[in-house]
Amino acid sequence: MKINDVILKTITKAVVLIIITFGIYLFFSGHNSPGGGFIGGLVLASAFVLLFLTYDVETVSEGVPISFKKLSAFGVLLAMVSGLVPVFFGQPFLSQSFGYFDLPIFGKTELATVTIFEAGVALTVVGVVVNIILSISEGSNKWKP
Repeated sequence: MKINDVILKTITKAVVLIIITFGIYLFFSGHNSPGGGFIGGLVLASAFVLLFLTYDVETVSEGVPISFKKLSAFGVLLAMVSGLVPVFFGQPFLSQSFGYFDLPIFGKTELATVTIFEAGVALTVVGVVVNIILSISEGSNKWKP
């Protein structure tokens, strides 16, 4: 018997969009209020996990051709580089700087280097969480009769 999951797949598309939007909001609000790269990465990873649960791994991998192992490695590299750059300017490791800029659409906006570090953390968290979930799902297929 074939399971009719049209409603699940339709609702998942809308929910994933909401989850990704909320994850991006948490990411950008992180250095001045609760949130940041870790929790934003967890929320973004939950969107991918929902996609993997609703659809199969092959379908999601075709639609989102991302190597999550490479994504987590790039995240660690980005976080490390953002921490090392201040060392070359005589500042301690992980020092941050910020400034206020007049951007065309957003107006006067604060831009901080901590956002680069938080992006590395978020990418690392997304990559690691999705890799763990995929590893668990691959391991569970071995025990099916």
